[in-house]
Amino acid sequence: MKIYYDEEVDAAYLQLSDEIPTGTVEVSDGVNLDRTEEGRIVGIEILDASKNFPLQSLFSCEYEPKLMTGTD
Repeated sequence: MKIYYDEEVDAAYLQLSDEIPTGTVEVSDGVNLDRTEEGRIVGIEILDASKNFPLQSLFSCEYEPKLMTGTD
């Protein structure tokens, strides 16, 4: 995953895959999903990013170890 932030337009983009999107779906005001023709999500765009969440959270990562191992 790659994370981009454009300060000039206050937009964040989370690139989840190197696949080329063929369409975009707006899932909420200012939140768009880039998808492939098969429906796979390859990117998430967040407009007005600094107004919707702390930008520092883009650059930190936490995960649930159980999710990584597939065990309960």
